Amino acid sequence: MNKKNIERIAAERIEILIDNALREMHNDENLSQSYAKLARKIAMRVRIRMPYWMRQLFCKKCKQFIVPGFNSRMRIGRAKVKCIRITCMKCNHVYRKLIES
Repeated sequence: MNKKNIERIAAERIEILIDNALREMHNDENLSQSYAKLARKIAMRVRIRMPYWMRQLFCKKCKQFIVPGFNSRMRIGRAKVKCIRITCMKCNHVYRKLIES
């Protein structure tokens, strides 16, 4: 197998694992965490970059899988510079995404 095929298969598996992790978050948080951890491990092993929407599902500090409403909180800032504040409920790390106006 060449590198392109390996990357394509890894990307498909990562997407399946993240979808399963999002689906299982309602039932079993530990199983969801293990799916997400495995997906991240595959991405690092094959050295491919996860899409932006997948990267946002991981805490930047503790590297845990976070889903808004379950183990993270999302708020919209009311300052002059509009931003979305995402708070990880496991490590209380807050990071911001700017909203373009």
